[in-house]
Amino acid sequence: MTGVFESPKSRINAAMISQHVNRPVCFVGRVEKVRSERVLSDSLITLIDIRLKCLAAVNNLSLDEELSGIVEVIGMVSNKGTIMAAAYTMFREEKGISFDLELYNEALKVIQDFSQYYPFGATSG
Repeated sequence: MTGVFESPKSRINAAMISQHVNRPVCFVGRVEKVRSERVLSDSLITLIDIRLKCLAAVNNLSLDEELSGIVEVIGMVSNKGTIMAAAYTMFREEKGISFDLELYNEALKVIQDFSQYYPFGATSG
């Protein structure tokens, strides 16, 4: 999964996920549910299933902290429409300033519609 960090990543939202199968992406969403399960009883490997609003799941993530609110995930989109996460960043709400996810999604649509003016490593799909 180290190739994810070395490759340009498209910023996507849930509506764009099917266009980016097997490609590295950056996705921002609101955490709805976190479920973890130990793969083997003697193993330290834990699979994390994060349900983000409007996204099926983010899998294969090792958590250092409890996730809530808005999270940015970097990873590869699988054939099942999930993101195999390599890293995440949690956006904390500070001093009453909250992340406007609707405005962010509108900005992504503008970037996609006018990609010739916003060439942020995005590829049309």
